Amino acid sequence: MKQILTIAGSDSGGGAGIQADIKAISANGGFAMSAITSVTAQNTVAVTEAFDLPIPLIDAQLDAVFTDFEVASVKTGMLSSSTIVKTVARKLREYTPEAIVVDPVMISKSKFPLLKAEAINSLRHELIPIATVITPNVYEAELLSHQEIQTIDDAKTAAKTIANLGCKAVLVKGGHLDDEKAIDVFYCNGKWSFFEADRIETKNTHGTGCTYSAAIATHLALGKGLIAAIDDAKTYITHAIQHALDIGKGHGPTNHFYFLT
Repeated sequence: MKQILTIAGSDSGGGAGIQADIKAISANGGFAMSAITSVTAQNTVAVTEAFDLPIPLIDAQLDAVFTDFEVASVKTGMLSSSTIVKTVARKLREYTPEAIVVDPVMISKSKFPLLKAEAINSLRHELIPIATVITPNVYEAELLSHQEIQTIDDAKTAAKTIANLGCKAVLVKGGHLDDEKAIDVFYCNGKWSFFEADRIETKNTHGTGCTYSAAIATHLALGKGLIAAIDDAKTYITHAIQHALDIGKGHGPTNHFYFLT
């Protein structure tokens, strides 16, 4: 079984972060391992507190996984500080996993900052250059590219700008655009692809970005190319949103194991 490592923060509500990643990796046929960077107090309504784990403990988790398991791919999520970003980038350069999916988690749905301002430059210069693919939403792509995004053409421009930071490919997720369909813009080696799905009217979208990127990492680990991996992950996240769970008092989580019910 292919082994996939998620490096991210913990969500006590279970819908996003490490918890969502483990569910998504498992649901897509991989074996999930984790290195927790931060612990959050979080539910479907809000993130109320966050605590970064000590750097030596993050280092130790990564060493423990890489020295024992055959890591087929890595997904990164919440890396809240410049120090954590640099630590994770250093370890990934040391162990050189074949595929690295970077989900640049910056802010929660309740507007709680999950990435400190000074860490954005570290993300740009330390982690993005070694990424196989980076998967920003529109807000994150705006911050990384210093460009406003309102249309698909804007998303294409931002994707090219982000790609110039050194990553192999960029996937700008279009869920926050006003188009009739949810269209994700993919840029790799000067070529474009577009992944679209019908919009689903639901408030229950907690953890969609985490789930999508973890699914991409899993399909890459299974040996698929980038386009095939994203296509299969897009289908998976669309179904997970269609069958989202109306639990909690805020934005409920996607249903990672919708196919079991």
